[in-house]
Amino acid sequence: MTATAAISDLKAYCEEVARRAKAAAAKMGSVLGRQKNDWLRLGAKLLRERQDELLAANDRDVANAPEFGLTDAQVDRLRLNPSRIEAIARGMEEVAQLPDPVGQVIWSSVRPNGLHVQKVRVPLGVIFFIYESRPNVTADAAALCVKSGNAVILRGGKEAAHSSQKIVDLLWEAADRTGIPRDAIQLIATPDRQAVGYLLQMPQYIDVVIPRGGEGLIRRVTEEAKMPVIKHFTGNCHVYLDASADPDLAVKITVNAKCQRMGVCNAAESLLVHRAVAESLLPRVCAALAERGIEIRGCPETLRLFPQGKPACEEDYYTEYLGPIISVKVVESLDEAICHINHYGSHHTDAIITRDLQAARRFVAEVDSSAVMVNASTRFNDGYEFGLGAEIGISTDKFHARGPCGLEELTSYKWVVFGDGQVRE
Repeated sequence: MTATAAISDLKAYCEEVARRAKAAAAKMGSVLGRQKNDWLRLGAKLLRERQDELLAANDRDVANAPEFGLTDAQVDRLRLNPSRIEAIARGMEEVAQLPDPVGQVIWSSVRPNGLHVQKVRVPLGVIFFIYESRPNVTADAAALCVKSGNAVILRGGKEAAHSSQKIVDLLWEAADRTGIPRDAIQLIATPDRQAVGYLLQMPQYIDVVIPRGGEGLIRRVTEEAKMPVIKHFTGNCHVYLDASADPDLAVKITVNAKCQRMGVCNAAESLLVHRAVAESLLPRVCAALAERGIEIRGCPETLRLFPQGKPACEEDYYTEYLGPIISVKVVESLDEAICHINHYGSHHTDAIITRDLQAARRFVAEVDSSAVMVNASTRFNDGYEFGLGAEIGISTDKFHARGPCGLEELTSYKWVVFGDGQVRE
């Protein structure tokens, strides 16, 4: 079925996709790690060998971009070329090199009665993954889900429909040749948004949904889903310059956190400065940001020290700008900084710049975020940078996963007990 197929009975189609995924997930439990790695490597090989087919499919998507109203930046993210296809293939090969989490014994004990009790890592089951119009995400998500022993239902943006379908076609071919159930990788073959609504109502087949996109999508999924959701709404990340902050580090880290790449969820959106160093440090840091085109929106004390800024309103401190704006506030103490972050932040990534070990320890203990950085940029909250090899997203939840979601976060566990005839008295 093509990526733009007209489906007469959409609900029945969605149920059939979900049912097949559930059956494939059961089979994935007995697929060997060697088979999964063979599939990943063969998939990478086919992407390289058949790149002309993939580029032709991508050309169709790029040609259709104007009718979807995509910006130049969005078209750039959509477009594939040989170097980007090579990066996708290398990414699959890197996942193949990662340890297989399935079957890992997390904990074990031999009880006094001789029972051998193990806590063993197992796949989640069926993952419904909804994502934006970037073709590389199709391959990335499939790679991570299959490597962790799951079946995945992919719902990509309609803007990349032809590119995503060609990638899945190649992954199906690799699956047929390596013994992976083809239905472990499925792409929703319609742009109809109601398909998402139907699938979100099928907890009997789907174990978890992961939305990766704008806040509107994530809120819709959270409200409608009948199964658990791994999500993050926004990345309102903070950098706090403590009273003992090293001035050079403060400038270097703040500029990197904000400017290295602005349109991502782990970019800094707010700067807090301790009053003890505000006179000397705030103008210097703000000037460095302004030199790079960043608009400063600050509290009255910020504007006194850096008059080129603009007044901040209450909403600014809640905002994920994803662009060249940062909110700035002078705080009286570490306590106020922590309270501000926990109140206005999105529990994503927050950093402290300090030479005071006690201040660092309090910040780490009391800031309620998925990742807390000490003297390092917020931009490091990333699966690859953390050594996970890859990620399917960054979760701000506390259950089931938090922070970068790599292979282990796509698993659960079960208790396995070995006995030799024990019965309970």
